[in-house]
Amino acid sequence: MSTQAKKKLPKNRVLRLLYPMLPHQRTVKRLRFSRFLRILGPGIVTGAADDDPSGIATYSQTGAQFGFGQLWTSLYQIPLLIAVQEAVARIGAVTGKGLAGIVKENYSRKVLVFIVTLVVIANTLNIGADIGAVASAIQLVAPVPFYIGCIVVALLIASFEVFINYKQYAKFLKWLSLALLAYPVTALLIHEPWGQIVHATLVPHITFDFNFLFIITGVFGTTISPYMFFWQSSGEVEEEISKHILPQKGGTPRLTKKFMRDMRIDTVFGMIAAELGQWFIIITAATVLFAHGITNIDSAADAAKALEPLVQSFPNAGYLAKVIFAVGIIGLGMLGIPVLAGSAAYALSEAMGWKEGLYRKFTNAKGFYGVIIAATFVGLLINFLDINPMKALVYTAVFNGVTAVPLLFFIARINSNKEILGDYRGKFVSRALLWVTFVIMALGAILMFVTLFTGQGA
Repeated sequence: MSTQAKKKLPKNRVLRLLYPMLPHQRTVKRLRFSRFLRILGPGIVTGAADDDPSGIATYSQTGAQFGFGQLWTSLYQIPLLIAVQEAVARIGAVTGKGLAGIVKENYSRKVLVFIVTLVVIANTLNIGADIGAVASAIQLVAPVPFYIGCIVVALLIASFEVFINYKQYAKFLKWLSLALLAYPVTALLIHEPWGQIVHATLVPHITFDFNFLFIITGVFGTTISPYMFFWQSSGEVEEEISKHILPQKGGTPRLTKKFMRDMRIDTVFGMIAAELGQWFIIITAATVLFAHGITNIDSAADAAKALEPLVQSFPNAGYLAKVIFAVGIIGLGMLGIPVLAGSAAYALSEAMGWKEGLYRKFTNAKGFYGVIIAATFVGLLINFLDINPMKALVYTAVFNGVTAVPLLFFIARINSNKEILGDYRGKFVSRALLWVTFVIMALGAILMFVTLFTGQGA
């Protein structure tokens, strides 16, 4: 103990013995927590972006339409989601390249074009749906015309991502995402049939009709989503560059056990947080909406009704619920849309051999930032097609569920390839979980189309 600290010790002998212990324990806890926060990076950002407006809309529609019927997905997706995101993060960390760069080096040009095209289309559609959702959320709290809101949102996001360091920008937006806490708080405030909820969480319930399979494909698609694959793999590369594990000009990463351990902690924490968000959103929508006969969400105002029990004792509770919902949608939309645009830019830039990375300035990566601007602009134009914003979010989730299938096939193959990953090749559990994820999502998509064409429940 320092001399200065000794001077501050009380004269009482017992207190002299106890005093050094208590501050020391608090200091150790603070240091551990601070160290844990520093570990969080691409994984927690990816997890937060996973509960983007498309996710909130899809989970809300799931709860409203089927009650607790699909609650089990939030539990059984956890190992699948962690396995997929850990694999893509490890692929990026070990190779020092994003997914598109790995595909370019190890597969044919046709495969590369196919994969990049899928990602760019899926992400652009998702950007459009999210822009529309944010504009609709703004309308809940301010009389801003929908199209004006869309234009302002698109301009702000493109400007922030191109001219402001995204990591600094994301730090602020993470606080807005705390509005998601309104869902667990609401669920804990109102009377819930917890026995039924636990049963629905543990015991899968599946109905082989189009409506059920359509929504469950959307649930998987907005959770295990294509943009997350490319964003996190490239995000780990940027993390290595920022920590001088990988030179900016490329090369072989100087991996450490600490970096790989921190990457896994970050990924696991981010994915579990995303699934907890899904679980509480479905519970709240099922209890508040489904139980009261609201089975179809046609607008942001419909979705916001799920939060009314949280503020029912306040005057003008309906408006206050809209404010809370709007803050969450706006914050997560502003956080998630740059992830969508960025992952499309990573994929296309790696395929074309352009310089890429959010750590670069615009003048040094014009192609990369050009893709971000173009994807955001095309996404904006989608909102002028007069598509219901909330429906567009769910349709986008379903499209992601179908698009993820071929991408998962190639990720599973890369994860199993010792020539690419060497000693960091996926272990048996990792390889098995990736193939299980591929099979489950492929079966879901196939069955959805089968029931559509046979007219079962359509």
